Amino acid sequence: MANSETFPIQIRDESIRLGQLLKLASFADDGFHAKQLIEDGLVKVNGAIETRRGAQIRKGDIVSLGGDSITVETA
Repeated sequence: MANSETFPIQIRDESIRLGQLLKLASFADDGFHAKQLIEDGLVKVNGAIETRRGAQIRKGDIVSLGGDSITVETA
């Protein structure tokens, strides 16, 4: 089994919507793709499946999709 790493990604504000973050992190090509990933239960926030595209993601949150994970940081 391959080891997965968590990579940092910076946001400008205190929070960002999950769908926007997926696009920013290149996990999704566009908003529709982000919506599908979320609705299909493929996205986890801090280890729990998140089904709300508008969920507010903040500094320190870890978002995972498949074997890839990002940690949110503020700029």
